[in-house]
Amino acid sequence: MFDLKVINSVLTEMEEERGIPRERMLDAIEQSLATAYKKEFGKRGQIITCKFDMNSGTTEFNQIKIVVDESMLKPEPELDEDGNPIDEEVEETTEGAEEDTRVRFDEEKHIMINNARMIKKDVERGEELIFPLEPKDDFGRIAAQTAKQVIMQKIREAEKDSALAEFGQKAGDIVIGHVQRFERGNLYVDLGRVTAIMPYDEQIPGERFKPGERIRAILLAVEETPRGIFLKLSRSHPDFLVALFTIEAPELQTGAVEVKAVAREAGARSKIAVYAHDEHIDPVGSLVGQRGVRVSTVMSELGGEKIDIIEWSPENVEFIEDALSPAQVMEVRIETEPDAEAGERGHAVAEVASDQQSLAIGRGGQNVRLAAKLTGWKIDIVSANTGEDLAEADADGEVNLEAPADTEAGTDDEVLESEDATTTKPDLEEVLEEAEDTSDRDMTPGAESEGEDEIDTPEEAEAELAPAVDEEIAEEAEAEEKK
Repeated sequence: MFDLKVINSVLTEMEEERGIPRERMLDAIEQSLATAYKKEFGKRGQIITCKFDMNSGTTEFNQIKIVVDESMLKPEPELDEDGNPIDEEVEETTEGAEEDTRVRFDEEKHIMINNARMIKKDVERGEELIFPLEPKDDFGRIAAQTAKQVIMQKIREAEKDSALAEFGQKAGDIVIGHVQRFERGNLYVDLGRVTAIMPYDEQIPGERFKPGERIRAILLAVEETPRGIFLKLSRSHPDFLVALFTIEAPELQTGAVEVKAVAREAGARSKIAVYAHDEHIDPVGSLVGQRGVRVSTVMSELGGEKIDIIEWSPENVEFIEDALSPAQVMEVRIETEPDAEAGERGHAVAEVASDQQSLAIGRGGQNVRLAAKLTGWKIDIVSANTGEDLAEADADGEVNLEAPADTEAGTDDEVLESEDATTTKPDLEEVLEEAEDTSDRDMTPGAESEGEDEIDTPEEAEAELAPAVDEEIAEEAEAEEKK
C-alpha cells in the first residue's frame, strides 16, 4: 500500500531541512490515516486510532471506547409527542459551584462498566478499551484529501514548535539572514527555516537593502500567533548597538566592563555610558580599541552613525558634564534632585562658554537631547557670559531651543566638528559694491597716506563730486558753442 523508500526519504528530508523530528511525522501520518478511515468507513462519534508499521508498511485500525457508569452520565431528556427532546430549564449556578462534568451516553464512544467487565474483569471506570477494526486500504478521494490536510496541519505545528525551540532562546541576540523582500515598509528577512520581519520603525533611516543581501539585526521578540511564529527584528534599537560592541570588545563579554546607559538616534548619533568594575581597565578605551578599530567597525555596520563613548560616574555632576561631550562645560548646578517615589527626574543647569555653545546644544538640540536621555535628567544649557537660557532638554527627548540672537559663534574647528552652525551667504550686490569701493580706494593717489581708514558717507561723497561734475558740463557746453 505504501512506498516505504519514499516515506523514509521524505521523513529524512523533513528532519534535516525543517527540523521536524521523525516521531512527529509518523504521528502525523497515523492521525491522517485514522481521520481518513473515519471519514470513509466510520460513524459519527467514534474514536479511531491507527498504528503504522514502518518495517512492513501495514496499518492497524482500532476503535476506542471509554468505560462509564451511571454517575458519569447525564439523565436522558424527556421527549414530546413528536419525539423531540424538551428543553430543560437551565439552573443558575452560583459562584464556587462545581462544574457538571457528566456526559451523554454514546454507544459509539462509551461502554457501560457492567458490559466492559464481561470483556475485562478488572476494568475501572474512565478506562479505555480497544476494539480492532477491519483493515481498509481503498480510501476515496475525499478521505485522501482530508488525510492530506491533517498532515499539512501537523507539519505546520511541528515547524512552529521547532522554530520556537530554536529561536526562543535567541531573543536579544544578533541573528544573520538574507533580505527576502521589502513590502509596505516592512523588511522580510530569511533566517533559514522561518522568515522574520523588521518593521519600518525598527529600521535605520536611510538604509536600503537589495534582495539576497546579507543583513545583521537583533532578535527583539519571538511570538506565537495563530498564523505561525512571528520573529521581530530591529537595527535601530539601542540593544543592537550594545550587542555589536559585545562582539568586538571581550571586556563586555567577560563582564569586566558594563554598559550602564545608551541613548540612540538611529542613523545619526548615539551616546553610550560604560563602567569598569576593575580600576585597572579603561572602559572607554576597551570600546574604542587600538587606533579606534573597534568603534570604527561598529560605525561601519551602522552606516557611519556617530558614537560618543563616555565613562559612567556615580557622581551626577560629573556624569552630566561628561554626557555633554565633546563640549567643555564650565559648571553644572543641581537645581532639583530626582525623586524615585514620585517618579520625578532631576533638573540640572550646565554653564558653557560662548565658543562651546554650538557643541553643547548640537544640531537641532541633538547633543543636549541625547545627554538628557542618557542621564535621565532634565538639562538646561546656559551661557556663562550673559546668563541667558540657550536650550532645555528633557529625558523624554523634548528640546526647547532659546538661543539669543547675539550669541557668538564657535571657532571654525568646533563648527566643523559639531556640524551645528548655519552659515548665511551675503547678498551678491553688496559684495560687488564692496569690491568697487576697494578698487577705487586703491587707485586713488595718496590713499595709503591720507584717509586710508576713513569711509565717506554717501552724502559726503556726493558733495565732493558735485563741483567736478559741474565743470565737466560747462566745458562740454562751451565746446558745442564753438562748433
